[in-house]
Amino acid sequence: QVQLVESGGGLVQPGGSLRLSCAASRTIFSINPMGWYRQAPGNQRELVASIRRGGSTNYVDSVKGRFTISRDNAKNTVYLQMNSLKPEDTAVYYCNAGRTTAQAMGVSGSGDYWGQGTQVTVSS
Repeated sequence: QVQLVESGGGLVQPGGSLRLSCAASRTIFSINPMGWYRQAPGNQRELVASIRRGGSTNYVDSVKGRFTISRDNAKNTVYLQMNSLKPEDTAVYYCNAGRTTAQAMGVSGSGDYWGQGTQVTVSS
């Protein structure tokens, strides 16, 4: 049973923007912090941005000022708005709900759910 469904990836030129979406079941969304991760070929998966249930956020230094994570509690959806994209942002992006993100944020979580991944390619 698919728990997290991602959308919004694609090909964009440097300096462009994309918005990723991750829709979750109400139960998973309401009890967990949410995170966006990315993995480029040959690299480890890294946490890009995370958001607690109350709305506080964290970002990796390389995306601060360019990416914004938000959550819509009515739609059980978390978003990642990506502006001023750079070629080094190219990766497969995954959303997570549960223990992986909870541990990174120092909060509690339940279960550990991942989206299927969406490709983001920044290239001219």
